[in-house]
Amino acid sequence: MLFKKNLFEMAINLAKSQHLDSDGLAQIFMQYGDHLYSKGNHDGAVQQYIRTIGKLEPSYVIRKFLDAQRIHNLTAYLQTLHRQSLANADHTTLLLNCYTKLKDSLRLEEFIKTKSESEVHFDVETAIRVLRQAGYYSHALYLAEHHAHHEWYLKIQLEDIKNYQEALRYIGKLPFEQAESNMKRYGKILMHHIPEQMTQLLKGLCTNYRPSFEGQGDRESPGRRANSEEFIPIFANNPRELKAFLEHMSAVQPDSPQGIYDTLLELRLQNWAHEKDPQVKEKLHAEAISLLKSGRFCDVFDKALVLCQMHDFQDGVLHLYEQGKLYQQMMHYYMQHEQYRQVIEVCERHGEQEPSLWEQALSYFARKEEDCKEYVAAVLKHIENKNLMPPLLVVQTLAHNSTATLSVIRDYLVQKLQKQSQQIAQDELRVRRYREETTRIRQEIQELKASPKIFQKTKCSICNSALELPSVHFLCGHSFHQHCFESYSESDADCPTCLPENRKVMDMIRAQEQKRDLHDQFQHQLKCSNDSFSVIADYFGRGVFNKLTLLTDPPTARLAGSLESGLQRDLLVHSRRGT
Repeated sequence: MLFKKNLFEMAINLAKSQHLDSDGLAQIFMQYGDHLYSKGNHDGAVQQYIRTIGKLEPSYVIRKFLDAQRIHNLTAYLQTLHRQSLANADHTTLLLNCYTKLKDSLRLEEFIKTKSESEVHFDVETAIRVLRQAGYYSHALYLAEHHAHHEWYLKIQLEDIKNYQEALRYIGKLPFEQAESNMKRYGKILMHHIPEQMTQLLKGLCTNYRPSFEGQGDRESPGRRANSEEFIPIFANNPRELKAFLEHMSAVQPDSPQGIYDTLLELRLQNWAHEKDPQVKEKLHAEAISLLKSGRFCDVFDKALVLCQMHDFQDGVLHLYEQGKLYQQMMHYYMQHEQYRQVIEVCERHGEQEPSLWEQALSYFARKEEDCKEYVAAVLKHIENKNLMPPLLVVQTLAHNSTATLSVIRDYLVQKLQKQSQQIAQDELRVRRYREETTRIRQEIQELKASPKIFQKTKCSICNSALELPSVHFLCGHSFHQHCFESYSESDADCPTCLPENRKVMDMIRAQEQKRDLHDQFQHQLKCSNDSFSVIADYFGRGVFNKLTLLTDPPTARLAGSLESGLQRDLLVHSRRGT
């Protein structure tokens, strides 16, 4: 009855006095609001609708006040909806649009500038997006900074306001992980507009980073550092800043990634190749050589070599050749550029490790039609001293040069022939001495086998006292007191005086027998030795070739060979104990 007579106030009082539930009251408030809305009392209607919040669907009320003339009423309703924390993202968007349409900056600031997180009654990211679209950048920045939406803050600063200095300052305040990720995301934009400040921040980020808002006490704790190699692409169009960054990293942090040193070398070589000023070019040359000598390219030798070859940096190429022990390549370079003195120097420095360098040098000078007598003489001197080539091969090599007359190699041939003559004389003398010694030993062995041995020693060979019975005598001629012999001998069958020498001989015989089949070692020694004949003679003495001769020789020769091989053992018969 009261509704029919539009006595809504009386109906509300009656419902309250009868303790009607909240749903029933909300229904009355809605009907009262609808009545006022139909009468055109929009201010009164919205007040009644506000009293239905929490019970009535907000969209029912919002549709009624979407008209531009009723935006004030809609704003009041949405504000209350947010205060009661019942608003969603769409309600926040609608309220902020209302503020921006009304240009009510005071209420807008009051709405977004809450004192704590607990007082926030809206979705912050939605609010930032709406404010950014409406052009309220300062309000959007406040929300982004205050609620730690770093990506939104940097987007507005860089894309809308274009305040690059402030964006860089803000990145410098962030924790390490966020600062690193944002530097990678926005690094190229910042490097393009503020290269010097950006480079400074990157230096700090890659060496010892601490957020700029930390206090002095925190600065004493160790900072963190990013991987400097990952930021090199940021400097794509800023070679000057890139060079400063790379030099700083190599100086402050010697253990920087290898990519830092590779890029720095490439940059220095580029600057050197394009520089026109001789003084500056010389300085850049010294810097590149210094970097190559730093020892940072041992593991990436090939890459550094390719860089030097690409920029025609010959001094660097030669240094890397020497570092990598590529002496052949060094020789070929100097030969191609006809730098004769350098060819000789390479041979002098590295001829010990690679003797074939001297042979190549001789062949090179032999092909030159110009007068190279001085260099040929120097090469021949080293070949002679080290005995690197046979004289006949030397003559054949120089025969291709029309300017190399006999006078060039006369001294070499004379000295070579004199040395060979001296060697032949020494070998003949040694052979004669060995034959005489062998004959003497054979006679002594024969006498020991066929003739009696008279012991005439009167003194003990150990204590040097007069010899008394009982005594011990050996066929080698040494005699001992029995008690001296028993005290010093290691075996009853061996003379204590001759035993050390006999043991050496027996060890040599056993070693020769063990090494008979070491053909690989023989081939290696034969290849590396300067005197091949001595190697062959040594192995022949060991019996390496016996197996080959035994297969083809007649039985008589085989018997003679066995007698010869047993000769060395017979030489020890005279040291055996007499009976």
